[in-house]
Amino acid sequence: MDEDVQAAAARLVRRLKDGGHTITVAESCTGGLLASAFTDIAGASQWFNQSWVTYSNEAKTEELGVSAELIEKKGAVSAGVAIAMAQGAVKRAKASIAISITGIAGPTNEGTNKKVGMVYVGIASPNWANAESTQIGGNRAENKIAFVHFALLTAIRCWDDAMALEEEHKRAEDEAVIAKAKAQAQFEIERAKRDAAAREATPWKGDEWDGTGEQPTSDDDIDSDVEW
Repeated sequence: MDEDVQAAAARLVRRLKDGGHTITVAESCTGGLLASAFTDIAGASQWFNQSWVTYSNEAKTEELGVSAELIEKKGAVSAGVAIAMAQGAVKRAKASIAISITGIAGPTNEGTNKKVGMVYVGIASPNWANAESTQIGGNRAENKIAFVHFALLTAIRCWDDAMALEEEHKRAEDEAVIAKAKAQAQFEIERAKRDAAAREATPWKGDEWDGTGEQPTSDDDIDSDVEW
């Protein structure tokens, strides 16, 4: 396997392992090269369970749930199909993230209007999905390796962006909790001040009798010993 591909795969796997995440892949033109790059890494069974090679359009529909109408309208090599492949894979594998690859490795474009070397990579989690494309110039073997490398680099970038956004959301949630606690504490302080002020304004309330014990007395009480 290409050294750049191996290095990129290792970088992505380190990110996944740090958070206990899992990955799956759905490949078309690369025919399993991306899955091979992952399974070349020792301990792959901890974070890699399954993958798909859906080379034909029928396989994309039957195995990954990609809409036949979408393929007919956009073509198999398109952003929409790449996203649908990744979403189908991540759902079926119950993984944290999925990578899909659909492109034209060559030597011909198989009658489409897409150029040889065009590839779309889909990245999906259970909560978001994205697709990116690039044009690569090379022979069939070179393009397949380059497609896998591009897919790995795209996945790393998308994963880092997603983790940064998640951390930002978590920080915002933590700040909201702290702000709510502070507001509640301030409310209690203000209420205590109001209660204290109210007691000072009506000191007679402190002499109210609750029905138990001896009744309170004051200087204005009538002396029970007064003789008539």
